[in-house]
Amino acid sequence: MSTYTENMKLAMVLWTGLGVGGSLLGGVSGLTAQADKERATRPRARDLGIVIGSLPAGPNNAITDVPGVMVGHSTVVRGAKVRTGVTVIRPHGGNLYRDKVPAAIWVGNGYGKLVGTTQVEELGELESPIALTNTLNVGKVMDALVGHMLALPGNQRVRSVNVVVGETNDGGLNDIRGRHVTARHLQEALASARSGEVPEGSVGAGTGTICFGWKGGIGTSSRRVDKTMVGVLVQTNYGGSLTIAGVPVQTRLTRQDGRKSPRKAKDDGSCMIVVATDAPMRARNLRRLARRALAGMARTGASFSNGSGDYVIAFCTAASMRVGKDRPGAEVANRQMTPLFKAVAEATEEAIVNSLCRATTVTGSGRTVRAIPVERLREIFTK
Repeated sequence: MSTYTENMKLAMVLWTGLGVGGSLLGGVSGLTAQADKERATRPRARDLGIVIGSLPAGPNNAITDVPGVMVGHSTVVRGAKVRTGVTVIRPHGGNLYRDKVPAAIWVGNGYGKLVGTTQVEELGELESPIALTNTLNVGKVMDALVGHMLALPGNQRVRSVNVVVGETNDGGLNDIRGRHVTARHLQEALASARSGEVPEGSVGAGTGTICFGWKGGIGTSSRRVDKTMVGVLVQTNYGGSLTIAGVPVQTRLTRQDGRKSPRKAKDDGSCMIVVATDAPMRARNLRRLARRALAGMARTGASFSNGSGDYVIAFCTAASMRVGKDRPGAEVANRQMTPLFKAVAEATEEAIVNSLCRATTVTGSGRTVRAIPVERLREIFTK
């Protein structure tokens, strides 16, 4: 049985126990049973005949194809207004404070909030899981993640910990001022983190996000380069003129109600991009890798507006590169980085497209944002 199927069953059990409006462990929730059914059947890009780039994807075509990486969600749906959540990415299953990994951050446009940036940039290391949520809940998730790290066995004497929390603004569909994410939701996301298939679309931190005027959300993809892997996870919430695999589809799409999509969606918005690799590298080359992820975002037609918060967090899981090793292993040479640059751009582009394809139509705070019409996409790429 696949991880996704297991999560679906777990979510239905939790939905029954929590009642409508509860927070669901495992990342699978929806407004109704029909929404759950729709999510389960929504295709990914490759199911529609959309293949981006030339490098092969990993077995799950997900960030979890990088050995050790796990992803978890907590989705918060309550009443008519609350559509939000938390997504966590764990580089490995151990105590990250005691077993840090090399990391780097690149900022495309800094109109956003990414807690923990300066220490990662200064030291080149990551010592907590990465959490994603909405703009006004960054502080609450940060506090909860600090509490989680301090409570881990072996951290009893820790007096400083640098947690990393990013966001996009889901106020279009969610009562963002209510700040409905709690410490419980962060703990649920951490507890649900798994390897294997990753639930995508309107889940976790992507529950209330919008991308190119369509419903956005969480998306992921991966690429294999020789014996190493590059994986990407995105939280999409930005605008521009949607382009997929070089095809300008924004003007070709028709909404489910028959109306044409706007020629150009609202420009403002943000995208959080998390990059993982087991290719051995330290912070310097991770920063170079992170920078190239924005090439994949650019290929989708992103506007990179004044009001966008576009951040890339990249980390390396290779055991030989773990922080604190007396004799760290050899790093990837500069001349070997080119195929990894290509891999991260391809994976980022496909992860963004997957976030759109897997997302479901969501109504919240008096507004409905429709899922992208995937059958129309299939027709476009079939032709």
